Amino acid sequence: MGASVTGVYDVLYKHGLSRIDAEVAHHRTFDALKATGPLLRRAKRPSGRAVQAMGLAFPNPLGMAAGFDKTAEAYEELGAFGFGHVEVGTVTALAQPGNPKPRLMRLPDDRAVVNRMGFNNDGAAAVAQRLGKRPRRPGGPVLGINIGKSKVVPDDDQAAVEADYETSTRLLAPYADYLVVNVSSPNTPGLRNLQAVEKLAPLLAHVRTIADRAAADAGRDQVPLLVKIAPDLADDDVLDVADLALAQGLSGIIATNTTISRDGLRSKPEVVEAAGAGGLSGAPLRERSTEVVRLLRGRVGDRLSLIGVGGISSAADAQERLDAGADLVQAYTGLVYGGPLWPRRILKGLA
Repeated sequence: MGASVTGVYDVLYKHGLSRIDAEVAHHRTFDALKATGPLLRRAKRPSGRAVQAMGLAFPNPLGMAAGFDKTAEAYEELGAFGFGHVEVGTVTALAQPGNPKPRLMRLPDDRAVVNRMGFNNDGAAAVAQRLGKRPRRPGGPVLGINIGKSKVVPDDDQAAVEADYETSTRLLAPYADYLVVNVSSPNTPGLRNLQAVEKLAPLLAHVRTIADRAAADAGRDQVPLLVKIAPDLADDDVLDVADLALAQGLSGIIATNTTISRDGLRSKPEVVEAAGAGGLSGAPLRERSTEVVRLLRGRVGDRLSLIGVGGISSAADAQERLDAGADLVQAYTGLVYGGPLWPRRILKGLA
């Protein structure tokens, strides 16, 4: 049954979805998801192995990575597909349209996607208002909120950067089961410079202070705080971030974001060149992302939770990441190429 459904989706994708502009296809999928929301929210959710991480109970280890639900409109519907947690965003303090289109391209031969979206989102105030009007349903997915720097804020103005993240943190921390500081997208100029420890340390400390204050004002316990890093960091820099996370008492690290590397791709060079600049996600990320998780686990032991993301296409990929030391895994591109029943297949394979 699963194989036949997979084959049908592969044919549908090859002869239908793949011929539609990737961003248009995303929006149509997202609209369909919202339209069927009432049915999806009542549907029986697939079971999986429960996980305790960051002081939170996850119904299974598989999550939807940030980037799909940028504006917190369909996280519960995604949970109905099987995702035990959904990370919404990236959300910035200021609403912004993102980079010029086209900005989302497929590389089918590599089961990969190139994106240069540029944090297009409604802004923290609008997302907070939306979350406030939509009470969480019992049994829904754990909700992570991923926050990033507004494009207009210069990365070399530390005070302005901290104020920008402060706005998002103050507005969104009361609604987050966990909060992620994203300093690793390649599509906001200067953002990755914030991964340098001398800039990251004061930023994380400031976000921690504001998040604790916002949670207390909302009558909540401390919100787990994580940082998301790039696969393109050198090993020594990965270890420096691990040491910083330990020193600052973070709850975890997400490894990894998309890569700017184009090494080892199967796609023809002219196809890769036509896709242009941006972050590469999907199968080519698997090996490096697994290496980073293994490196981090060796450094932090059991003192931090690790979320492995990047290149997870199958249950074997997910298990490999868990074996490397991840407590949880996330995917996005795997769903693009795998179809709506893909999460259930992953959970079944892990079981």
